[in-house]
Amino acid sequence: MTYLDRICISAAAPSIMADLRLTMLQMGAVFSAFTLAYSLFEVPSGWRGDVVGARRVLTRVVLWWSGFTMLTGAAWSLRSLLVIRFLFGAGEAGAFPNLLRAFSRWFPARERGRANGVLFLGSRLGGALAPPLAIVLIQRWGWRASFVVFGSLGIAWALAWRAWYRDDPAEHLAVDAEELAWIRQDEASARPPKGRLEVPWRGLFTSPNLYAVCGMYFAFGYGLYFYFTWLPTYLVRGLGFSALAGGFFAGLPFVLAGAADLAGGWLTDRLSLSYGLRAGRCYLGCTAFGACALLLVGSTRAASPVAKAVLLALALAGADLALAACWAVCLDIGARYAGIVTGAMNTFGNLGGFVGPLVVGYALERGSSWSVPFSITAAVYALGALLWLAIDPHRQLQGSSRGTSRQQGTNRPPENTRGPSIRSARR
Repeated sequence: MTYLDRICISAAAPSIMADLRLTMLQMGAVFSAFTLAYSLFEVPSGWRGDVVGARRVLTRVVLWWSGFTMLTGAAWSLRSLLVIRFLFGAGEAGAFPNLLRAFSRWFPARERGRANGVLFLGSRLGGALAPPLAIVLIQRWGWRASFVVFGSLGIAWALAWRAWYRDDPAEHLAVDAEELAWIRQDEASARPPKGRLEVPWRGLFTSPNLYAVCGMYFAFGYGLYFYFTWLPTYLVRGLGFSALAGGFFAGLPFVLAGAADLAGGWLTDRLSLSYGLRAGRCYLGCTAFGACALLLVGSTRAASPVAKAVLLALALAGADLALAACWAVCLDIGARYAGIVTGAMNTFGNLGGFVGPLVVGYALERGSSWSVPFSITAAVYALGALLWLAIDPHRQLQGSSRGTSRQQGTNRPPENTRGPSIRSARR
C-alpha cells in the first residue's frame, strides 16, 4: 500500500495537469514535494518507533498518509497540491524503519533476510499494480475519486494492524513459549531492557558504518527513482514504444525486482548462516550493485529497443537482489536503535531519489542523449558497490538506557537448540 499510494499519482498526472492547468515543471515539483518531505522525516519517525514501539507509530503513519491520499483528490490549485503532497510524504516517512523495527522484535537474525524479501516483494507488486488500477478507477470515477479509494485501503489496514500486532511477542495470545524462545534466540531480537531509551547520538554521527550504509543506499535510491519518474517517458519517447508496449515494459522491472527480492532475502540468510555476515550482507550487496551498473551500461550499447528495455528491467532486479541485505544490515548494526539506523539509511536513499530525476532532466534539457544519465547512474551504483565493502556488519552501535547497564554491542547470540547453529553468522 505504500507503493500503491505513492505511485498512483503518476497515472493520474495527465488528468491532474489538465484539470488544474499545470505545466510539466510544476508537476515535477509536486512529485519532488513528496520525496523531500519523506527524506526529512525519516529519522524522527524511526526514532519515535524505537521509543514507543512500531504498533503505535505505524498506526499513526498509515492513518496520516491515507488521509492525505484522500485529500489529494480535493486539491484545487498548484499550491494546495504541493502542500498536500508534502504532508503526505511527511506522514509516510517512517513506514519502512518501523516495519524493520517490528521485524527486529519478531524474527531471529536467521529469518530477517527472507522477511525483508517478502516485504519488498509487496512494495514492487504495489509499484507494478498502481498504474493500471489507477487508470481503471480514473476512467470509471475520475481522478479525484481514485485517491479516495486508495486512501480507504490504508485506513482498513491501520485498524487491523492496531488490533492484531503487539510490540512484544510475549504479549500476543497466539505466541507460545516454544515460539517465543525461537524468536529470542539471539541478542538482537531479545526483549529490550526496561527504562527510557537513550539514543547514542554522538556514536551515530561518528560511526563510519552508518556513513557507509547511508552512502550505499543513496546510490540505490538514485537509480530506483528513475523507474518511478522517467522510465515511461524514456520507453515511449526515447525508444519509440507504443503506449501499450511502454506500459508493459514499465511494469516489467517491478515484476523482476519482486522475484529478486524473494531470492535476495533467501540468499542473504543462507550466505550469512554458511559463511558469515560479511558474505551474506556485504559481498552479496557489492555483487548485486556491480551487476546493476554493468547492465545499465549494457543497455546503452544494445542495438534494439526491446533489448534496451529488458536490460533496464534486469538492472533494477540486480540492485533489488541486495535490498533485503540493505535493511537486514541495519538490524545487524543498529540492534536496539534499528529504527533510527534504518531511518537514516532511508533518508539518504530518498535524497538520492530526489537528486536522480533532476540530473536526468538537466542532462536531457542540455541536449544530451539518454546514454549520459544512464552512464552517470551506473557510476553511482559502482560507487555504492564499493561502499558495501566498507560496512562492518559485526560492529553494533553502542548506547545506554536509563536503569540498565551499557550495551556493549557484541552481537553474539546464545546457542539455540532448534535448527542449525547460527554462530557462523556471527563470525
